[in-house]
Amino acid sequence: MSLSVNMRSSLLMAAAMAGFTTNDALVKMLGGTVGAGQIMMVRGAIMLAAMLLFVRIARTPMPIRRAMTGAMALRAAGEVIGTVFFLFALFHMPIANVSAVLQALPLAVTLGAALVLKEPVGIRRLSAILIGFGGVVLIIRPGMEGFTVYSLAALATVAFAAMRDLATRRLPTGLPTLTFSLLTTVAVTATGAVMMMFSGGWKPLQLGDLGLLCGVVRGGDPGGGMGLGHGAALRPGPVRAHRG
Repeated sequence: MSLSVNMRSSLLMAAAMAGFTTNDALVKMLGGTVGAGQIMMVRGAIMLAAMLLFVRIARTPMPIRRAMTGAMALRAAGEVIGTVFFLFALFHMPIANVSAVLQALPLAVTLGAALVLKEPVGIRRLSAILIGFGGVVLIIRPGMEGFTVYSLAALATVAFAAMRDLATRRLPTGLPTLTFSLLTTVAVTATGAVMMMFSGGWKPLQLGDLGLLCGVVRGGDPGGGMGLGHGAALRPGPVRAHRG
């Protein structure tokens, strides 16, 4: 049975989300011993090495100049800022709460596609989006004791991740997924290095910490890894839910 493009994209997105969940758990385990900047830098460096090796072996074309557009800058900015907010929230909130808030991302992307990209969103889909955002409000409980600056950081993560995804859809048609994933990983890695310099510098890694960081890369680094599947699922084409 052949799968439609929409179904393949949905499966890629599901696989990416599974990788991101693994990534979240491993990063939270590291949060008590390794700073956010160092995590971003080390996992980015490992991912860059793996991606460059793949490019060399597969001889994948890398039209870097063609990728250097305003949309690419927005994508990288969304990824970098979203990652910083995400780590800030993850280190201080229960992982279940962070993950629950991040489930609003597909809703935010669909709403953004309607508002920014002028794509059609029917009344039923719009109703589902509003109900979904209502669920997020119940989780973060604004005005209640459980509502903190970390809850706002989780919401900011959703906003910047949606910006990243919408910018991805504005990249030049036919641009290899690996190209913009590589450029985004470079941006995240460089930002991590700068953050590390201003937050105490390099801290020696224990063997267990290094193992967890390698697991983070395999589980789903936001700038690459499972992000390849994420990006591929967002190539030009209408945003819509699979109908079967």
